[in-house]
Amino acid sequence: MSAIAGGTNMKERTKLFLIILVFAAAYYIPWSSQTIRQSGLEAFMMLQEYAREHVLTCLIPAFFIAGAIAVFVSQASVLKYFGATANRILSYSVASISGTVLAVCSCTVLPLFAGIYMRGAGIGPATAFLYSGPAINVLAIVLTARILGWQLGLARAIGAVVFAVVVGLLMAFIFRKDDTGRTAGKMYLPDSEEKGRTLTQDGLFMLTMVLILVFAAFAKPAAGDAGIWSIIFAAKWYITAVLLTVLAFMLKGWFQKEERVTWVQATWGFMKQIFPLLAGGVLVAGFLLGRPGHEALIPEHYIQTLVGGNSLWANLFASVAGALMYFATLTEVPILQGLIGSGMGKGPALALLLAGPALSLPNMLVIGGVIGVKKTAVFCGIIVVLSTIAGMIYGSFAG
Repeated sequence: MSAIAGGTNMKERTKLFLIILVFAAAYYIPWSSQTIRQSGLEAFMMLQEYAREHVLTCLIPAFFIAGAIAVFVSQASVLKYFGATANRILSYSVASISGTVLAVCSCTVLPLFAGIYMRGAGIGPATAFLYSGPAINVLAIVLTARILGWQLGLARAIGAVVFAVVVGLLMAFIFRKDDTGRTAGKMYLPDSEEKGRTLTQDGLFMLTMVLILVFAAFAKPAAGDAGIWSIIFAAKWYITAVLLTVLAFMLKGWFQKEERVTWVQATWGFMKQIFPLLAGGVLVAGFLLGRPGHEALIPEHYIQTLVGGNSLWANLFASVAGALMYFATLTEVPILQGLIGSGMGKGPALALLLAGPALSLPNMLVIGGVIGVKKTAVFCGIIVVLSTIAGMIYGSFAG
């Protein structure tokens, strides 16, 4: 009873703090200032842009996949590949490779991460997956190589794969006692056959939803590109429609009504948990940093001035700025193209590429709600430090 009462008091204190924070913002923010008004406009413009371009095609499919993981994927299966006691080579290989399939941003990957972590995944494999999802994006890496040079594209590819494994291993080592506590007392039972479906059917169902996410969120290739990426982009909605039809037949023929209802309820649970934090984070990021090409509270030329050369400060600042900014899938490339043209060093450019796509302020807020503030701070700190080091090493060779 005392634990329940303590949790209730904590929620009430949080609500009170938010009310005070909103009141203080309404009372003290000088909206008469042109800069503040422009920053406020940018906050809502970024939220509108995100709602129009990413919610329906990226986040909604991701939420449904997360709900399916929570309901249809047995805990034994999750623990087999991502559990704290799973084979490390297997778990980190699966977590790292996932990024080559899921062309998602730092926010779209969140429901998927929450799904596998709450299902029993170890903190190491789960955070390796969390980093790799948005960081190891084949199309983004190819676009980086074509626009910013093959050297930077190759460095990004190598760095992202290595980071996914190193981040996961460090998180697993630092929080090994927490992982032990999460697995203590759990019974590792084999998959139940009462569901009336085979493992192959479950696998095809999950694969279909992942493909829907991949094609629905498929970004437009660079102008003038007439290769395979342009062909896929032109046919993306036809492919998505076919996959949705296949998914409907699967749901009708393979799943009972109670299972479908439970799936929708689980999906709604993830949406309630993540959407408010995500929207708040996007608003804050837009207010402080604005959209590409639109200044907000922090002017763009300040950032450009601070990331020239290859000093420790320039790389560290690029890593921190990248970690706080929100990058939709592939948008980091044109942003960096502009920054490099304005004098940004090659080392800081790589540092931002390695930290930016995998992190953002909205992303951090949601991760904190899933794994806690302490783990989130360590996770973000590891990425910032590794990105800074990688940027300095690459900058010293690239010149």
